[in-house]
Amino acid sequence: QVQLVESGGGLVQAGGSLRLSCAASGTFSTMGWFRQAPGKEREFVSSITWGGGRTWYADSVKGRFTISRDNAKNTVYLQMNSLKPEDTAVYYCAIKEGLGSFHSWGQGTQVTVSS
Repeated sequence: QVQLVESGGGLVQAGGSLRLSCAASGTFSTMGWFRQAPGKEREFVSSITWGGGRTWYADSVKGRFTISRDNAKNTVYLQMNSLKPEDTAVYYCAIKEGLGSFHSWGQGTQVTVSS
């Protein structure tokens, strides 16, 4: 089973930036980033296909977040700019193959944006 390790979270002021990383121990077809704020359900943030680099974004982060991949390092990045307090959440990465469901969730990394 592929292991995922997230890193890069932290505390930042509104308007600031953070870059999250998700390193995978194996291969996959698509990696996604999700987040869960206290008292809320986990929500989709962004995803990228490993082969073609096709990307998807939630409307709430379009234009502010950028997902990218480094094939040599088996790592996906989430560059988060113009952060808002409502971006505060635990961010998780997960993977899937084809049209299947996301699985192999990482341990999560906390992102806190102060106003």
